[in-house]
Amino acid sequence: MNLAERKATERAAAYARRKTAHARHRAAASAQLESYLRGVTGQVIAGYLPIRTEADPLPAMGALSARNRICVPVVEGHGCPLTFRDWRPGCALEEGSFKVMIPVGGAVLVPNVLIVPLVAFDAGLYRLGYGGGFYDRTLERLRATGPVRAIGFAYGDQQTEALPLEPTDQRLDEVVTENGVLPLDP
Repeated sequence: MNLAERKATERAAAYARRKTAHARHRAAASAQLESYLRGVTGQVIAGYLPIRTEADPLPAMGALSARNRICVPVVEGHGCPLTFRDWRPGCALEEGSFKVMIPVGGAVLVPNVLIVPLVAFDAGLYRLGYGGGFYDRTLERLRATGPVRAIGFAYGDQQTEALPLEPTDQRLDEVVTENGVLPLDP
């Protein structure tokens, strides 16, 4: 089985685990993220508007918006890094690429903290996404210009033993689940 086939197999299994976990742990995961980020202030934080059974960062994003600038990803095109548009609770939204909602207008911001959705993650804090490479390209670009903190947000059941990796895969700094925070080993 080649790397693409291994990733597709892992992705299919992870979607099933995430769906089950979403039904049981959605509120607990959201509360854990909000609690973990409670003291963050004065940052530009990229969250995301959840789709399907992704862990829901909206409660944390709303709480953080009083002390930080919040933005959400915009897909500019295949093979491109993400850009990020200013977001506030209740702002007007429109459908963007891949049927993901994005703010209407709003300033383009450059985040230094990212809450990253994922399909699966492993103990090394690598993530498996949807397969487009958008977050990997984005993290690589942002990290080339300065410090960036990438926080994966998921359910504990999305953890897998070891993901098939490519040289372009970017490591997360930590993963927050309903069970707490998994930091990167020093």
